Amino acid sequence: MKDPHPPVAWRRTLPLPRFGRGVISAEFVTLPLESDPTPDDLVQPFQIDPFALRGRLVRLGPTVDRILSQHDYPEPVAAVLGEAIVLAVVLAGALKYDGIFTLQTKSDGPVRLIVADVSTDGAVRGYAQYDKERLDGLRACPGLSSSVPELIGKGYIAFTVDQGEHTERYQGIVELIGATLAECARHYFRQSEQIQAGIKLSASRSGPNGAWRAGGLMLQRVPPEGGYTVIADDVEDGWRRAMVLMSSATPAELVDPLLSPHRLLFRLFHDEGVRVYDTHPIEARCRCSKERIGRILRSFPADDIEELRKDEVITVTCEFCNTSYDFAGKDFAPLASA
Repeated sequence: MKDPHPPVAWRRTLPLPRFGRGVISAEFVTLPLESDPTPDDLVQPFQIDPFALRGRLVRLGPTVDRILSQHDYPEPVAAVLGEAIVLAVVLAGALKYDGIFTLQTKSDGPVRLIVADVSTDGAVRGYAQYDKERLDGLRACPGLSSSVPELIGKGYIAFTVDQGEHTERYQGIVELIGATLAECARHYFRQSEQIQAGIKLSASRSGPNGAWRAGGLMLQRVPPEGGYTVIADDVEDGWRRAMVLMSSATPAELVDPLLSPHRLLFRLFHDEGVRVYDTHPIEARCRCSKERIGRILRSFPADDIEELRKDEVITVTCEFCNTSYDFAGKDFAPLASA
């Protein structure tokens, strides 16, 4: 049967829209000391003056918990998928596009496929495919960690922007190089975008009653329009200092429900002149529907329809949200007899 979700690598490869410029249009606001009114499920853009270092802080609470809880993932799989979802949201926030941004890894490790996508309006979804026996074998080996080489293995990571059927699909693909997904993303920026970027990711059961939470922090060095207003040596020093400060953020701080985004940014960068912009909301929302899946089924060959038919019923389960849709076999009888 044909795969309704072909790997991204099969598609035409084009450069991604340029990261960094023209993606934040809200006015600056002074960083307050009081708690944020909405501490979860958001993207918080920020900038460090006077070096024009642009960044985004992502905090996911109920959104990531809902996505991960829809499947009975083992802990290592859920954690790496949570990081992939945060990474997709962080990167999507750096692009100016109208459509769907997709992150995908395809590899030869126990977790052979990860997909996470983000729509322009902030709808997020994701899923992972894994080999249970290989994963159990990995977890049984003492001293082994859940790093990218051990958990995901060798393969590629792809970033795709799809703005509709009448537009070009933009894509960047690089080899999975790094111990973490954050390191793999930094390798992509070095290889494909020639933009200096720092990225930190975290996902863990740190919410109430063991709920999943995830967080991400990204800082980019993007030359401002018209050039810098400070000397080059100061710009270099500012970038290095910002990277040191960013690296001091712990995985626990990135997901701490009691540490608001504004307070975390103030804790990290208050001496650097950090400014924040309006936040963008994020929510878990799948795009599947019975009508959409029905259209896909009607495009399948008759033999594939017969393989799916069981007791005159065709059941299709969405890999993202785990929702099942039942179709009467008779609805596809003309196709089967064709």
